[in-house]
Order: sequence, then C-alpha cells, then structure tokens
Amino acid sequence: MSEERQIQLEVLRYNPETDLEPRYQTYTVPCVNEWVVLDALNYVKENLDPTLSFRWSCHMAVCGSCGYMINGEPKLGCKAFIHEYGDHIRVEPLAHFPIERDLVTVVEDFITKFASVKPYLIPKEEKPISAGEYKQTPAQLMKFKQYTLCINCMLCYAACPQYGLVPEFLGPAAISMAHRYNQDSRDGGRDQRQEVIASHEGVWECSFVGACSEVCPKHVDPAGALQQVKVASTIDWYQEHLMPWSKK
Repeated sequence: MSEERQIQLEVLRYNPETDLEPRYQTYTVPCVNEWVVLDALNYVKENLDPTLSFRWSCHMAVCGSCGYMINGEPKLGCKAFIHEYGDHIRVEPLAHFPIERDLVTVVEDFITKFASVKPYLIPKEEKPISAGEYKQTPAQLMKFKQYTLCINCMLCYAACPQYGLVPEFLGPAAISMAHRYNQDSRDGGRDQRQEVIASHEGVWECSFVGACSEVCPKHVDPAGALQQVKVASTIDWYQEHLMPWSKK
C-alpha cells in the first residue's frame, strides 16, 4: 500500500449523542486504481476508524443504498472511481435529508411519499389465478419499462432544488414511479394516484430544472416523466371542466 498514491478523504461526521453540529474529518487512504469511493470508505472503516457510519449493500449499483454527496454532487459511492478525482475528495450525506449519523440520512419522508403514490399494480379487474397471467405486448411494456429501472437511491431528491425549498413536494422518484404504473396496460389505479400526484404538492411544484435526470445513475429520466404527468393532468382538467361529455 505504501507505493500507492495517497489521497485525502474528507468525510462529514456527526454523532447526535456527542456532537452539537456536523464536522469534517480527513483520512489518508490509498488511491488504488480500481477503487471507488465506497471502497475508500470501507478502508477507513476497517483500518482507520471503525466508528464511521454509512450505508451500502450490493456494491453493484443495484440496491441504491450508497448515495452520498461526492464533491458536492449526488452520486452512488460504488460508481464514483477515486482515480477520476484529484488528491482530495469530500464525502457528505445526501442533501435535503436530515442526518441520522455521519453519512446516514433519515429517509422516512421519502418512504412515506413513495408509498403514497401506490407504487404497485392495481388490476383493472380481478381474476382468479386459474385464468392465467395479465398479459401485455412488447410495445405496451416499452411505454413504461424505462421507469422500472429506478433503484430508489434518492439522488434525484438530493439534486432537486425544489425539494430543498419545499419539503412537501412529492419529489421526482415518487412521481415517476406513479407514472410507471399509470402507463402500464395492466393497471387500473390511475385515478387513485392522480389524487396525489396532480395536487399542488405533487407534479405542479416541479420547476423543470432537470437536475434529477442528470444525476440518475440508471437513466430513468424522472424529469421527462414529470413533464408527461403534467401534460396528462392538464388534459384531465380540460376534459373535466370544459369537455365533461368527453369523459367516459
């Protein structure tokens, strides 16, 4: 390890039991070419400071657990290669979320909002298992497949200035997931979701900055989903108020 280039890993630390406010602590870690920021954090945990707290699970950009602010940008720790940075890397918890401890944030607000959009299939009509699957064509699948790739990493919430300003905002991941099910040919729950996502705290709080799509590690494009929801919600309003006869 002594022959490897060394880098300075500056990590935000906060223990609510002992600290009045967050502070930064710097560790010297090896810059191994194949290492990502998550590896550097694990090196600190295993060799330098076992009290450091952070979330991670799969190390494969699938679970969405290791989201941090890395040099001020929301990124997955398992996708941020340290050799792509300079000699100093700052790691902080995701912006716009309360800090639970060190890099661990309180995510209950996201979970509550995500659950409020009913992110599951609500069949148009129930049928017995003996009747077989709810089938759909490849073309019907492609209408929403992109939005199924969300891993709930919450990077989009950390990047969204509107969520930072208006905590009541439902947020990009929740709305794009609602859009995913609304576009599913097998689903019949759109009216239930619209009550939530078309509210003032829903899609209309979005100012279309587009930062959510820029940081999404799975290229879900939540910003695009939100604009599609705005269009669909506008059509709903016109049909209800100006063309009530057009609604079946």
